[in-house]
Amino acid sequence: MMTEITVRELKTDHFIQNKVEEIKAAVGEGMAINALSGGVDSSTVTMLGHRALGNQLKTVFIDNGLMREGEPEQVVGFFRDLGVAVEIVDAEQDFFSALKGITDPEEKREAITQTFYRNVFGRIVKESGAKHLLQGTILTDVDETVAGIKRQHNVFEQLGIDPEEAFGYQIIEPLIQLRKDGVRVIGKALGLPSELFARIPFPGPALSARVIGEATPDRIETVRKATAIVERLLKDTGAFQYMGILHEDRVTGIRDGKRDFGQQIEVRCWESVDARTARPTALPYETLEKIAGDIIREVPGIVSVTYNIATKPPSTIEAV
Repeated sequence: MMTEITVRELKTDHFIQNKVEEIKAAVGEGMAINALSGGVDSSTVTMLGHRALGNQLKTVFIDNGLMREGEPEQVVGFFRDLGVAVEIVDAEQDFFSALKGITDPEEKREAITQTFYRNVFGRIVKESGAKHLLQGTILTDVDETVAGIKRQHNVFEQLGIDPEEAFGYQIIEPLIQLRKDGVRVIGKALGLPSELFARIPFPGPALSARVIGEATPDRIETVRKATAIVERLLKDTGAFQYMGILHEDRVTGIRDGKRDFGQQIEVRCWESVDARTARPTALPYETLEKIAGDIIREVPGIVSVTYNIATKPPSTIEAV
């Protein structure tokens, strides 16, 4: 069982030095690879890996077609400014093909896991000759997976899966004793700008975790537009995380005096420290009205906007 390191116990310089040495020892003279998503965990592990390995670490951004507006270019730009080269890999077709026809939440997550690790990453690893994958799994990912709450795409050994046997490479997880608040502290110490270390969390399955039902390109585009509006209007709230969720049911609406059988977006905004528990932010009613009005005006097909007021637990931060 892993020993948790809380923020109170965290000795930043000591932690970084230990993990740098562990990564060097594991990789040796070979090559390692990591996938950067731009989230706090992946950004922190990228900086940690480059401090340990330098040019022995190849960093890629997997463009799965499920990211937010302009995300690949924005993230790569941040890291270019930090002196870290990132290669964008176009894998949109792989992921939408794998998700086709799937509506069950766990089946969707498994399809993304297999596509990422076995297909897309398997190809990249084979081409690069890397024997190790560096990734930013944190303790909350493990807790939720082992408890059966939600399969996190980056958890294997705790489920009895040997990554080397399953995918052909070993996985190094230097952040696995930390939770989100600890990762932010380490990210800041490694030189990440606040736009990255203070960034709101974003799930591994990306926007597919915010589509209830089948994640088709059209439905992903709908939730992408809604997400841009929610993030624009809530970015100054100081909340832990905020998002739009596209529901599966069609709902009856009225537009231009006629029936408009459309779709529904659920808005969520959370107060939390480490994502284990969370409470909805008590947003002003005027803010909710502004979000709803902008979504209905700017996102085609949306006729209903709701706000989640359930706590975690029993709710979870993401919908799928």
